[in-house]
Amino acid sequence: MGVIIVEGVLFVALLAAGGALLYWILLVFTPAGVRIRQVRNRKRLDRAAELECPIHGLKTEGQLVRLASGEQVCPDCYRETLHD
Repeated sequence: MGVIIVEGVLFVALLAAGGALLYWILLVFTPAGVRIRQVRNRKRLDRAAELECPIHGLKTEGQLVRLASGEQVCPDCYRETLHD
């Protein structure tokens, strides 16, 4: 009974390793992989750009103020807009 369970677990591990290898090959050696990496880089850069206020500098994501529209604003800019 134990041998059957071990064999089943090893088969599932083999399928997972094969899937991971196929995914790695897709990302490294195909044009689709290049496009996926470019999209990831673009999203990472866009998130980093959203954290930098042109007036007050870099802020962390926890410091930003989310408006009702969903847009995030620098807390200093929000304070200046609200009280000026």
